[in-house]
Amino acid sequence: MQFFLRTYFLFFLIFGGYIALAQNGPNVLGSVHDPAGAVVEFATVALHRATDSTVVKTEFSNASGAYQFAAVPAGRYFVSASLVGFSRSQTGPFAISSFNETLPVIQLKPSGTTQLKEVTVQARKPLFERENDRIVVNVDASPLSAGATSLEILSRSPGVTVDQNDNLALRGKQGVLVLIDGKRVPMTGAELADMLRSLPANSVEKIELITNPPAKYDAAGSAGIIAIKLKKDGRQGTNGSVTASYGYGRYGKLASGLTLNHRHKKLNIFGSYNYNVRNVFTQLTLHRDFYQNNLFTGSSDQDNAGKTRYITNTYRAGLDYTLSKRTLLGVVVNGMDMDAKASIPNVTKTFGAEGQLQSSYQSANNRGLRMPNVATNLNLKHSFDSTGKRELTADIDFAHYETHRLQNLATTYIVPVIAPTVLAGDLNGGLNITSFKADYVHSLPNQARLEGGIKTSWVNSDNDVLFTNLIEGQAIIDTGKTNHFRYNENITAAYITINKTIKKLSVQAGLRGEQTIAKGVQVIGNNDFKRNYFQLFPSVFLKQSLSKTHDLSVSLSRRIDRPTYNQLNPFRAYIDATTYFSGNPSLFPQLSYNVELTHTFKQKFITSISYSRTDQPIISVVQPAPEGNRQAVSTFQNLTRSDYYGLTMTIPVQPTSWWSMDNNLVAYYQRFIGELAGTSLNAGLPAYTINCTNTFTLGHGWTADLTGNYQSHQLYGFLDIQPLGQLNIGLQKSMWNKKGTLKLNMTDIFYTSPFHATSEYANYREQFNQRQDTRVATASLTYRFGNDTLTPSRRRTGGAEDEKRRAGGA
Repeated sequence: MQFFLRTYFLFFLIFGGYIALAQNGPNVLGSVHDPAGAVVEFATVALHRATDSTVVKTEFSNASGAYQFAAVPAGRYFVSASLVGFSRSQTGPFAISSFNETLPVIQLKPSGTTQLKEVTVQARKPLFERENDRIVVNVDASPLSAGATSLEILSRSPGVTVDQNDNLALRGKQGVLVLIDGKRVPMTGAELADMLRSLPANSVEKIELITNPPAKYDAAGSAGIIAIKLKKDGRQGTNGSVTASYGYGRYGKLASGLTLNHRHKKLNIFGSYNYNVRNVFTQLTLHRDFYQNNLFTGSSDQDNAGKTRYITNTYRAGLDYTLSKRTLLGVVVNGMDMDAKASIPNVTKTFGAEGQLQSSYQSANNRGLRMPNVATNLNLKHSFDSTGKRELTADIDFAHYETHRLQNLATTYIVPVIAPTVLAGDLNGGLNITSFKADYVHSLPNQARLEGGIKTSWVNSDNDVLFTNLIEGQAIIDTGKTNHFRYNENITAAYITINKTIKKLSVQAGLRGEQTIAKGVQVIGNNDFKRNYFQLFPSVFLKQSLSKTHDLSVSLSRRIDRPTYNQLNPFRAYIDATTYFSGNPSLFPQLSYNVELTHTFKQKFITSISYSRTDQPIISVVQPAPEGNRQAVSTFQNLTRSDYYGLTMTIPVQPTSWWSMDNNLVAYYQRFIGELAGTSLNAGLPAYTINCTNTFTLGHGWTADLTGNYQSHQLYGFLDIQPLGQLNIGLQKSMWNKKGTLKLNMTDIFYTSPFHATSEYANYREQFNQRQDTRVATASLTYRFGNDTLTPSRRRTGGAEDEKRRAGGA
């Protein structure tokens, strides 16, 4: 820790006098007009290197004719604009150092003597885009998004994996912060997965995988940040789209959605609604061996298989109003109501040390889960001048989450024949979040730029669970399982970021401070805990341009992962008669120290080597339950330390004009040190993941995707995980004058993604196999209606260019 802070402050002292743009700027801004002065929408605008005309970035002009290139490295450039029916035009060369650069208007002239009355422009974004600190997944670009959920799209994204307990990992590391429209999702594990399953892919515009977040982001997320951005229509007038899909694997899956948008002058009103019904098959088989003083005492075999039915309603509504040329005000309401019902029969047999049958019983586990939630955001963006050198954004958020669980576990005993038992559980939980944040950007004299901000949030969580045993027709409260847990938390943060570009060297240094005050109370048992601590989270980013084709960058950061509210909550959720899930109120935050060196060739071939050390890592474990009786508990524990060494390679290839490949390799070694359930751990294993996406342009409006991913044998804490992977194929057809899109796909064609793993402790060993309904064929149809054309003679005004960049919005 001391070495890390010394290294950081050395960087800070060396470069602290130079304050300007690096990783988060500067920006190049401008607009495209026709000879009559009317704005030109959907023009293809390209940023070129002045030295060799190489295209660096490409954007489309929006409804106000505006375009923006973000985070442009220092150098000399020019910008070109083109559109069907117009002659190509370009700016003169210009230099970028530290300030935002606002270019003169680019004027597009009709390409012939007759001007086109209307031009319809459609363009397909690449599936993956790469920026300095992130990979961007453009969800709509793949036919595999048809009928999919956000969780399924994530699991196919480069470097992202989902384990058997639905924990997300990025490049093999757990501890991922998930944001939806810039707002933190206060969940992990199964509850986060349920929410992402309820968020249809057709409502998502893009997903950003951020491995080196700057100081403006929360310090949470030692592995990085997954930022999900929802769709928002940028077209002028009234327009929208309707989508319907049906998929079938073991069971059927239905998805439908509607989006509406009205944009006129200073006002933009938008909304969406999605309805999903998903029937999911899950099978879990378990074999457990029990020991005492290293002597084998017996075993058990279990088989759980059944169906879960998810019915989800998601909605979104909001408006943006341009108060002036420099001020934009917005409000957004996001809501979701998920209703899940599961019927999971279980068969369990236990055996003695000699293999003799000791008991046999069957359980019927009927579970119900309802999770309604609603979040409201008020946001303001104000530019103090026309160049964007001074800018203020502010957000106020209110969110309310509810969890209602009902469980009925009925067990019939076959050997020996004894009276059946019924365990009923009723959980009601509420979570309220209020937060405020403000961010300010200020360009200073001598080519300098300063960024800073504050944030404070209040969280109140209340979970009450009642368990009863049905004995001779009477419901008797089970005091050993009944619980009532309350948790309150306040986090106050402030950050400052300074930047400088010195010739070909870009520097960014940031420092974030967070004060955490938390209190948890178990009402039953009078057990409570308090946390009160202040932490500093420095970050440094350096980027050196070695030549026209080679760039080298290095980043250092310190981050934190606090236990989530459900990880702390000690309530129990029973999987079967001998297995349950429970939170752990004794968890401590995990702290990580990260360094990464990255080489970029021709701005597309990327190689990174990284190292992370995590103190008190939080891991998900299955271990013997404290009450014994051959029961097991799935919970969370702190280990002592983990070390991660990683190599990441991104290799995009285009074998032909109609075939492009996007390849991503993550090779890593992760070692864990700690002690749990009387077992010492000091082990690691080299592992790797591979993602390969092939995109084919077939002509006549047809495109196809063939994607594959593979995860090698790996070790995570006490969990030894066997290899798995899947192959997916998709077709996409543009139709009805490009207003309609047909998508067909099949996922996990060879059904190679079942999960096989082993956990081993001194007196306990468990093998489990889990498979889900992952081989699914889906057909989807989308129809876009309303104003989808460009009329060059029409003038448009409004604040669309500000809206595209406003804080806290979509």
